[in-house]
Parts: sequence; structure tokens; C-alpha cells
Amino acid sequence: MIPPILTYTTRRYRQRASAAALILAALLPLSACSHHASTPASPPLVVALPVHPQQGGGPDALRFPAEVASRYTNVMSFRIAGKIIERNVRLGDAVRQGQILARLDPADAQQQATSAQAALDAAKHRLTFAQLQLDRDRAQSEQNLIAASQLEQTQDSYTAALDAREQAAAQQSVAQNNLQYNTLRAEHDGFITSENADTGQVVAAGQAVYGLAWSGDTDVTIDAPEGRLASITVGQQAIVTFPALPNRRFEARVREVAPAADPQSRTYRVKLSLSPPNRDVRLGMTGEATLANAGGQGGGTAAVGNGAATFVVPATAIFHQGAQPAVWVVRPKDSTLELRPVATSRYDAATATVTSGLQDGDQVVLAGVHTVFAGESVHPVPPLFTSADR
Repeated sequence: MIPPILTYTTRRYRQRASAAALILAALLPLSACSHHASTPASPPLVVALPVHPQQGGGPDALRFPAEVASRYTNVMSFRIAGKIIERNVRLGDAVRQGQILARLDPADAQQQATSAQAALDAAKHRLTFAQLQLDRDRAQSEQNLIAASQLEQTQDSYTAALDAREQAAAQQSVAQNNLQYNTLRAEHDGFITSENADTGQVVAAGQAVYGLAWSGDTDVTIDAPEGRLASITVGQQAIVTFPALPNRRFEARVREVAPAADPQSRTYRVKLSLSPPNRDVRLGMTGEATLANAGGQGGGTAAVGNGAATFVVPATAIFHQGAQPAVWVVRPKDSTLELRPVATSRYDAATATVTSGLQDGDQVVLAGVHTVFAGESVHPVPPLFTSADR
């Protein structure tokens, strides 16, 4: 007979074994599912973009912000004082030579013209009478019927009447001009660039009413610091680009270099003329002008863009392999990384200029260059913001 204590122990052991078997049976499918669901890790993300050569200019090219301006501009104003009663053009309007832009109240000018005309008519009548009197006295003097002094007085009266007629004619001409000056006309074809007076305003003679930019010749203006002035000469070639006209380059030449600096900015105004002019380039457009660095020789007019292709990349893309600069390039075939040695010509605050080692379209890693390794398979993604977005 089995002792009761052994029977109880055996029973407890069997219950625990059964529970362990059930737990093991439940965990086995979960372990199999977990093993089946595991997948290989995806390639790490790297910030990369294709690079393209700089448009117009080698590493020594001079680049300046540029603005399109009319070669000739002037302020339109009335030549006499008065009250503006009519304005016919507004800011940005195109005008033709002789077109009426504004008018003054002509009431006073008309009265002055009428008065001057009446004075001229009276002077003409007095001159006619003086002429008749002189003819009579001359005839009588030939017959010794009057004294010589009387003839002299008649001649004096005639001369005074003649001068009075000339004076009245001049005053009448001035009055007519003043009447015409009440109308402001465009002196040249062009565009209205500013409005400086309103209808109903009383303006003084010469006070600005409109600004007029002449149509035709335009200039691309840049402001050069004194340190770069020695590298800019008249006739030097340049390339101008505008964000409003993407993928287009315009050839230009330096037409004029200001002999004195601007008193506020202390920069020198340089004017470029497009060759040939282009109607798509409109007044007020902003862009970038690139000039070849003449190196201070004073006589060079080296064409822009004759040197080797240069690339401007963020400074964070440069990886130094010892003393040799390099960049990480994503191979297009298998998206693996290649460390490419490059040559740089200059470093700016946020960019570096690469003169060799890169080709157009190479995808360069822009950030995190110290966290990757050669041959690593990566997934390139563009940056959130590019230089064009700033």
C-alpha cells in the first residue's frame, strides 16, 4: 500500500508538469510567428541631392546681386504753380511721347493770356498811328512846313511804339506758354515709375508729379565694394541670370563704373548693358550678375565661363580624409556610398566651391558625412529646405 503522503506529492508533481507543458505548447506558436515576421533592416536614410555646375564663371568669378533699371529716367513736373484738376495715368502705365499726363486749373492762365493779347492789340494800334504820323511829318518836313524838332519827336514816338509792340508780343508769348504749361505731357516713350501728387493738390513749379523711365535701353546695375573694384573694367563680359526667367542666361558687358562711391553704402555703382537687349527682361527685375575676375590687371575682358566646371556645395558635405577634402557620392546603380576626393578653391560661411572631382548630376551627401562608411547601402532623400527656398 502506497503511503498517503507519497500519493499527494505525486499528484502535485503531475499537476505542475501538466501546467508547464500547456505553457510551453502556448509559447511555441508565438515563437514561430515572431521568427517568421522578422525582416532585414532597411537601408539608412541620408540627405543627398544631385549637384550641377555653377552657371557662368569659374572659381574666381565675381558675383553680385543685380537689378534691371532704365538707362534714362526723369521726374515729370509742371513748370508753373497751380492746382491739379486731372490725372490721366497711374503707376506702371506705359505712355507715349506727347501724351497728356495731367492738367492744372487753367483759369488764371487763360485770364493772363487774354490780358496779354489785349495789350498786344493796343500796342499794334499805337504803332500804326505812330507810323502814319511819322509819314505825314516827313512829308511836311521836306516842304519845310514843320520844324526839325517836331519831326524828331514824331520819330521818337514811333520808336517807342515799335518797342512797346515788341514787348507786348513777348508778354503775350509768355502768357501763351504758361497756358500750355498747365498741361503736363510725356517727353519720351516710357513707363510711369512713381506718383508724387494727387488730384486737387496745389503744387509748386518744378514739384515732382510723376517719375518716368524711358523705354528702350536698359541697364543691369550692381553695387561693387571697393575691394573688388580693381577687378572690374569697362567692356568686361558678364553673365546675368534672373529667378523670374529660370534656365536662361543673358550676356552683358560693363558699360560704366561710377567714379565715386555712394555716400551711404560706400559701394560703387556698376552698369551693365545686355547684348543684345531682350524684351523679356523687364524693369525692376532682380537677379545675379557674374563677372570674370580680371585679377586687377585692368585690361582683361576675359569671357565668363571659359574655365573648368565648378560646383558649390554646402560646407557640411565636405569630409576630410586626412588633409584631402572629399565628398560622399551615392552610386546610381546600387545606391551605395563612394568616398570621392575633390579639390576646393574657397570656403564661404555656409558653402564650399569644388573645382574638380565631381561631375554634373552626381548625388552628393549633404549632411551626416561622419556617420556613414564606404560601400554602405543607403536611401537618399532630399533636404527639407534648399538654398532656393531661403
